[in-house]
Amino acid sequence: MKKIIGLLLSLAFLLAGCGNGATESTQEDGKLQVVATTTMLTDLLKEIGGDKLQVEGLMGPGIDPHGYQASSSDVTTLMNADIVAYNGLHLEGKMGDVFENLVKQDKTLFVLEEAIPESTLLESEENGGAVDPHIWFSVNNWKLAADYITTELSKVDVENAELYQENNERYQKELDELIVYIEGRIEELPVEQRYLVTAHDAFSYFGNSFDFEVVGLQGVNTQTEAGTGDVSSLAGFIAEKKIKAIFIESSVPTKTIESLQEAVRSKGWEVEIGGELFSDALGDESQDAETYVKMYHQNIDTIVDALK
Repeated sequence: MKKIIGLLLSLAFLLAGCGNGATESTQEDGKLQVVATTTMLTDLLKEIGGDKLQVEGLMGPGIDPHGYQASSSDVTTLMNADIVAYNGLHLEGKMGDVFENLVKQDKTLFVLEEAIPESTLLESEENGGAVDPHIWFSVNNWKLAADYITTELSKVDVENAELYQENNERYQKELDELIVYIEGRIEELPVEQRYLVTAHDAFSYFGNSFDFEVVGLQGVNTQTEAGTGDVSSLAGFIAEKKIKAIFIESSVPTKTIESLQEAVRSKGWEVEIGGELFSDALGDESQDAETYVKMYHQNIDTIVDALK
């Protein structure tokens, strides 16, 4: 099956590469055509690129990048872009063949993992030491990502480099203000109540940045299954620590957290489902979580309000 998918992707790349849509589209409206994988990266490119970029995201709100598979139409979209941007660190785990083909096609790639020093990357003990790809939950990492996008855009589009730098300076201030807001909200919680329990281990960078103990029922990859022993062990931990709330995620099915809640009840402790967090994807405008900054505001408010 994997070979068949690979052949189909290769054919899609061959057909997409026969045209010169990317060159034509850039010449028509003067904007660089950029395709990004995740919603977080799509938002970042819009913040830095402003009206000089035409940014399209492959994945919409609530889409899990761990399990996302590119369709033939996605391949065409990627091939017709001037620039393709993706997170890396195996976040888009089922798109490896696609990225390899883009390299062979000499596509201009912005790979966010290149922005983050190895010393700041976290490893997941549950996944054999694999690097945790959820780098955006460190706001300082996201500041580095913004610098990286600014630098790379300026190389490709020298004419608008000054504008990209100005947009980055504005955005850096917004991110600094976000850090202040997060720290202020966390101060409302006693240290002994700073436990974040979620469906999968997406929030370790948040925990590392803001002194929260973070526990995910699944590992860093949503494609792994939590066993009954995992559920029972975590339920015992929640009951022992008397944790008030656990959280579902917008891009992960709710059944795992609901099962965990039942297991905690069997241990003699009532834990609430404290609300929905945005983990691997932003929300939409109706949720007031359609940008990175708004998403983080929603998450921290949900966490603190439920744990108080």
